[in-house]
Amino acid sequence: MEFVRSERRGDHILLVTIDRPEARNAISEEVTRQLDAIVHDSEHDSSVRCVILTGAGGKVFCAGADLKVVANGRLEHLYTLRGGLAGLTHADRTKPWVAAVEGIAVAGGCELALSCDMIVASEDGSFGLPEVTRGLAAAAGGLYRLPRALPRAVALEMIATAKPISAQRAWQLGMVNRLAPKGGVVDAALEMAETIAANAPLAVTESLAIARRSQDLSDASLRALGDTAQRRLMLTEDFAEGPRAFIEKRAPKWVGR
Repeated sequence: MEFVRSERRGDHILLVTIDRPEARNAISEEVTRQLDAIVHDSEHDSSVRCVILTGAGGKVFCAGADLKVVANGRLEHLYTLRGGLAGLTHADRTKPWVAAVEGIAVAGGCELALSCDMIVASEDGSFGLPEVTRGLAAAAGGLYRLPRALPRAVALEMIATAKPISAQRAWQLGMVNRLAPKGGVVDAALEMAETIAANAPLAVTESLAIARRSQDLSDASLRALGDTAQRRLMLTEDFAEGPRAFIEKRAPKWVGR
């Protein structure tokens, strides 16, 4: 049975939907297996330039781990060796991912959103890490990604009190890239993805690889990574195509090599 759907939108965008609305799009063993496969396949498909992750139903992006699975002592089945929770939170990704959060993103659902590179959220949405109310920890990235995405004091309060914040406040504090009207999140995410996909794919990949590590490494280390990335890009066909298209006053034709 298909609990995670993937479909192409245009030539270079993959829309991925967790499809368990009756269970608040909770992460089950099947969701984990299917999303893990999609993450892996999208990484190895050179035509995919951006991936959007959303949830079906329009009310809950994802409510996190299916507590029935947790109660049965099978929490580890919601993780994969190569991808972490749902096969995504710790996946070794190079492609940009955009979380299209319609409604509520809590617990592992919030961690899925935080593991993406950008977040588009509905105006009526919210984010929360309520794990401590169930004797758990937000160990799939929430405990350290949330303090990076929000001011430290706000993040620590959310973690310790388990109280959510609105998407509006998350946007004001810089965690959310764009707010969209209810029902318009996927369209807004597609607009962002189309802008990303119009850029040189190798340049996007190299740039994001360094930006993702900006809070972990020194300036000297990051500068060295940037110099190395630039040297790699200088050897590609796209490096020559960009300036040539500018001079010829036309849209560039990226080949990804």
